[in-house]
Amino acid sequence: MTVRFAILGAGRIGKVHARAVASTPGAALVAVADPLAAAAGAVAEAHGAAIRGIDEIERAGDIDAVVICTPTDTHADLIERFARAGKAIFCEKPIDLDLARVRACLKVVAAAGAVLMVGFNRRFDPDFMAVKAAIDAGTIGKVEMVTITSRDPAPPPIDYIRRSGGIFRDMTIHDFDMARWLLGEEVETVLAAASVLVDPAIGAAGDHDSVNVILRTASGRQAVITNSRRAAYGYDQRIEVLGDRGMVAARNTHEANIETAGKEGFLRPPLLDFFMTRYTAAYANEIAAFIAALRDGTPPPASGDDGLMALALADAAVRSVAEGRAVRLAEIAG
Repeated sequence: MTVRFAILGAGRIGKVHARAVASTPGAALVAVADPLAAAAGAVAEAHGAAIRGIDEIERAGDIDAVVICTPTDTHADLIERFARAGKAIFCEKPIDLDLARVRACLKVVAAAGAVLMVGFNRRFDPDFMAVKAAIDAGTIGKVEMVTITSRDPAPPPIDYIRRSGGIFRDMTIHDFDMARWLLGEEVETVLAAASVLVDPAIGAAGDHDSVNVILRTASGRQAVITNSRRAAYGYDQRIEVLGDRGMVAARNTHEANIETAGKEGFLRPPLLDFFMTRYTAAYANEIAAFIAALRDGTPPPASGDDGLMALALADAAVRSVAEGRAVRLAEIAG
């Protein structure tokens, strides 16, 4: 079975997904759509795809699935449109920045019987998958605490900050999904603290750049998430899970996994520079998982409901910071 794809949006993340689709067995990149002709042309030429409009892709009989890489405020509308058109849908996170809009969108998907997968790529990183496999195998016993560190090498442009929905919805949302995935239980309360330590312009835009979050489940399991928009030493991505019989951890990925030693001490190569290089394998793995779900008729491993719950946790974190208290998820998710 070959799944025939169209990429909607040929920007930075669209290029990443186009490369993943083109390099994955069982996938064929048929078309790309973008209002910027140069962007669409670059992706189409790189992978031998055709340039088509959204309307043409919607009607096309030679396209089975779409990958939505357009701006966030278009995601829900496009999901609904292609669900009704009978296409399978892979959508970059988030589905929308508003929970009510996400719920309405998921109702349309369910009514159409469409397949929807949300792009929480970190679930598909080989090291993080190995952490999850160790948990599922019982290697560390019962999970008690999860620690997630995620720090970008530098903040994004202020224009992005203004439209991103804030750090909890555009950055920490990945870690909220990872925490749910690793804890094995739903989160009950969210306690967040946030500061502006990196760039005053980020605060002027109404956001924060340095945050910590404590998640707690009904049984008392905890996850601690620490985020920063700046890490002078590179793209910092680490996970540690403590169980009653041991611990499993995924450390940072370097440009080369070597270490040299001399009179100056022990030295290692720099960290990989950003998500496009750090998570190359993850992007390919998630497309392969999407194809497998379509082939086998099984639910996709990162569903629309997963997207909804991660956004609910982000909203709870925003409220926690604003009100200076722990917020029960039931207050947000209803």
